[in-house]
Order: sequence, then C-alpha cells, then structure tokens
Amino acid sequence: MPGFKKEMLEIADPDIVKLSSERLHPVVSASANPADEVAGKVFFIGAEELAAADSYEVSDYKRIEVGLKSGAPAWCM
Repeated sequence: MPGFKKEMLEIADPDIVKLSSERLHPVVSASANPADEVAGKVFFIGAEELAAADSYEVSDYKRIEVGLKSGAPAWCM
C-alpha cells in the first residue's frame, strides 16, 4: 500500500491484552511521505467473513478502504 506506514497501537481493552499477551499491536496509517509503503497480502472474502473480521477487532481498530500499488481498492484493518 503506497502512502502508508506500519505503526504500533496500544490496545486499551484489558481482555485483549490478556488474551494476546501484548499491549502493542501493529496497524497501518496514512503517511505524509508518499515514498512510504506497506507490503501485505490480499484475501478475497465475502460479506459474511468481512463482518466476522469487523466483530473480532476491538474499538481501537478501524477498517478503511485503501488503494493498492496495482490501483485496485481493498479494505485494510
């Protein structure tokens, strides 16, 4: 994803921290530097699977639509 960078997000939900044993989790965010880029994988999923992914994530996360290097749109969490 061009124009994005990987950062660590501190999770506020104590149940998630206990479950994962980590208080910091990776996220991507828009970058002011257009040369920044985050590599990843694309998974083709249906609406039901997307809803399940949304329900799994804590409120600290937000799903956004991004443009991939190929020009195709994708959801990113």
